[in-house]
Amino acid sequence: MKNITVNKKALHEYEIIEKFEAGMVLRGSEVKSIREGKVNLKDAYVLIREREAFLINSHIAAYSNASYNNHEPERERKLLMNRKEIGKVHKKVKERGFSLIALRMYFNNKGFVKVEIALAKGKRLWEKKQKIKERDIKREVDRELKHYKS
Repeated sequence: MKNITVNKKALHEYEIIEKFEAGMVLRGSEVKSIREGKVNLKDAYVLIREREAFLINSHIAAYSNASYNNHEPERERKLLMNRKEIGKVHKKVKERGFSLIALRMYFNNKGFVKVEIALAKGKRLWEKKQKIKERDIKREVDRELKHYKS
């Protein structure tokens, strides 16, 4: 599996509960643009409408060599998921206040574009600060141990 893009902001902003894999309905110019790596998932999320899942706010830049037949960069893209998965996720999002966010986009072994989406719960500001503080303390301890061993 070859990563195309990763949504690092999502890992900071949300606590990941469960991950799912979904295919995407794409146009030819979108696939070529994805192969060039011109994708952004920073604010991307998943919306479930009429028992179908759609990827919203994902940006796939217009393909540079395409003609007048190019795609809209921020259009809604249908996700290909199992009906049972969609039902399960929709139920959790409706009841418990979870969010569906896009974590990463990648090529699978067969060369198809896949999106990893996650059922996530938003972190509070103090949780984010706590995690940053723990990471800084760990880094400081590692640095001291490195000097001590030398």
